[in-house]
Amino acid sequence: MSDDLILVDLNDTQIGTGEKLWVHQNDRLHRAFSVFLISGDGQRMLLQKRARGKYHSGGLWANACCSHPRNGEVLEEAVERRLAEELGIAADVTERFHFVYRACFENGLTEYEYDHVFLGRFDGEVRPSEEEIEETAWVGIEELKKEVVENPKKFAAWFLIALPRVLEELEG
Repeated sequence: MSDDLILVDLNDTQIGTGEKLWVHQNDRLHRAFSVFLISGDGQRMLLQKRARGKYHSGGLWANACCSHPRNGEVLEEAVERRLAEELGIAADVTERFHFVYRACFENGLTEYEYDHVFLGRFDGEVRPSEEEIEETAWVGIEELKKEVVENPKKFAAWFLIALPRVLEELEG
């Protein structure tokens, strides 16, 4: 299965594929997903600090897992694959919403994504991939709310966009 990213229109209909770096260099809308994991008691959220060597947003805090499905891969299969690859876990998650965002980075790359957001509960041990993740942390929801307001530059762009909706989902 190819590592090419899935190019989409604003309806999330596939319109082509593209090599990962090329897609980010050429500002192309592509399919992605973000997984948010909450502790069983609902009081904490699992965050990951992206490895500094990542092609963008290295060293920033983000949700538990985020990635792109491969061409020909069902979205839910991609989520399962990346949870195992990035965190060494399996977790029951469901898609709750999606959004489109665009963020430009200092290195000239652009993240322009149709991002599917998954939410689930998890209480087990994580075994993060050193290639992908510098650090993980379970952070209290109230502490996290305060931190993103006071220090937004510590967080990845998509995380800051998705977090309020995730919090609404948890409260509703």
